Amino acid sequence: MKLRLIAISTLVAATALTATIVNAQFAKPDAAIKYRKAAFTVMGTHFGRIGAVVKGEVPFNKEDVAKNAAIVASMSHLPWQGFGPGTEGGDALPSVWSETAKFTSNSEKLTAATAALNTAAQSGDLDAVKKAFGAAGQACKACHDDFKKKG
Repeated sequence: MKLRLIAISTLVAATALTATIVNAQFAKPDAAIKYRKAAFTVMGTHFGRIGAVVKGEVPFNKEDVAKNAAIVASMSHLPWQGFGPGTEGGDALPSVWSETAKFTSNSEKLTAATAALNTAAQSGDLDAVKKAFGAAGQACKACHDDFKKKG
């Protein structure tokens, strides 16, 4: 358990450092778009693995759910670096840049919801995971509804 906490702490610290460095590394808008898409893809993949457990499609394995939730929570800090000025395009609607306060608020809600999902998953309590998963899913949906192209 102590080793897992150290590993998760290290992953979170590395993610925070990477997010700071990455912001300065986008020489071209396409690089930022690819970066944010990749971050969302990884986050979505691991979120989907938890979703399969929540839906009862896969048996509950608390270690697997905890690992996936830690990745989701860590990744939730990354995509926002790819939405800087001049990075319009991809699946993002123009409202990302015209409604920045709302976009920032939604991104903060997602980050908080995935942190809560991670906390629930680390507890090993499936009912808590299901509740937190629903809240995180709603945070994802809210941003998709307002800021992502349909289709």
